[in-house]
Amino acid sequence: MLKPLIPISPHYLFGFCLAITLFELLTYMGSDMIMPAMLTVTHQLGASPNHVPYAFNLYLIGGILLQWLIGPLSDHFGRRRLLLIGSAVFALACAAVFYVQSMLAFNGLRLIQGMGLGFVIAVSYPALQEVFCEADAVKIMALLGNVALLSPLLGPLLGSLMLEWISWRELFLLLGVGGAIVWLGLYLFMPETVGILRHDGQRLAAVPFEWGGTLRRYTALLANPPFLSATVALGLMSLPLIAWIGLAPLLLIQHQGLSPLHYGLWQIPVFTAVIFGNLILNRLIAKTELTQLIRYALWPFCGGLIALVVITFTGTSTVLLVSCLGLYAVGLGMSNAALYRLALFSSDDSKGLVSAMIGMISIAVMGGGGSIIAALGAGDSLETFALLAGISGLLCLVPLRLFLQRSHIVHAV
Repeated sequence: MLKPLIPISPHYLFGFCLAITLFELLTYMGSDMIMPAMLTVTHQLGASPNHVPYAFNLYLIGGILLQWLIGPLSDHFGRRRLLLIGSAVFALACAAVFYVQSMLAFNGLRLIQGMGLGFVIAVSYPALQEVFCEADAVKIMALLGNVALLSPLLGPLLGSLMLEWISWRELFLLLGVGGAIVWLGLYLFMPETVGILRHDGQRLAAVPFEWGGTLRRYTALLANPPFLSATVALGLMSLPLIAWIGLAPLLLIQHQGLSPLHYGLWQIPVFTAVIFGNLILNRLIAKTELTQLIRYALWPFCGGLIALVVITFTGTSTVLLVSCLGLYAVGLGMSNAALYRLALFSSDDSKGLVSAMIGMISIAVMGGGGSIIAALGAGDSLETFALLAGISGLLCLVPLRLFLQRSHIVHAV
């Protein structure tokens, strides 16, 4: 039974967690459901198929554009108000795609939709961490990871099926309606965590917003080696998965000649593996330190990535590629929520600002790294993708080793 740290009834606690979960799911659905139709989108808008991975990366980049401001503003004005604004912006940007007539406008709205990710990371994640103690918070973050992963797992499949009946424009309109429903749920159930007296007698005070002070606090975070190494590692660890999401339509539909439905089916093993890793995390979290959990996770994580590099030279097939990605994904699912928690509490600064910086750096690594991988031709063949994805993921071992070697990591109660 989860015990919140703030005064809130079980009914409102459930509604709050459900609304947060749906908002996170919807922000990822906004990215993944459209992927089976991206070749149709580029064709109808008179653009090159090369826009397929870049439209996805723009969505990620949108997630970091305002995080630097969203986090400190939520520290000052409160989490609830900022998250209501974010969900409204996301809903309107989705609905507006119904009217676009150019790839430029489509990509611009994708950028704005991606800002919804920024509100999820910089506002909703700190709110959850402030409502629950460490063990409960990690469990909920892992559960949110499972639910969010239903999007890239079911999103392409659901998108493929829905696109049999409706157009891609109408699909975005439905996402806009979903965003409006999420806004209503947050309005009804989300509590405020800033300025509220907790059961442990502590009160999270509002942090005054001041431009110069905010800049100095961000600079201090960049000079914090444990924080920086953990955050960069977070981005690099997820990079192979992000590259797969962005390039799979080119690899499987355009080059392998698969249907959108079969493309969606090939997503199931990879994202089921991440969910399996999260379930392992939930079983181990009560009796295992977070740093030790990450060390356990490195076995399947590195095994899958090394196997990706090996099959580049021994012969690559879709079955082999997805199998290697699945092994890597188990390790990712085991480690992601634990490493996020450690990164968040590696600094004593306000959690809105720290979470915003985590989001900006990790998403910049994923978005920028995904663009580089695409530019190097990873979307042209399975072999090139396997090599680049394997190497890019293994790069996380450098900052991760620096982080795990430090014995003064701050743990929150």
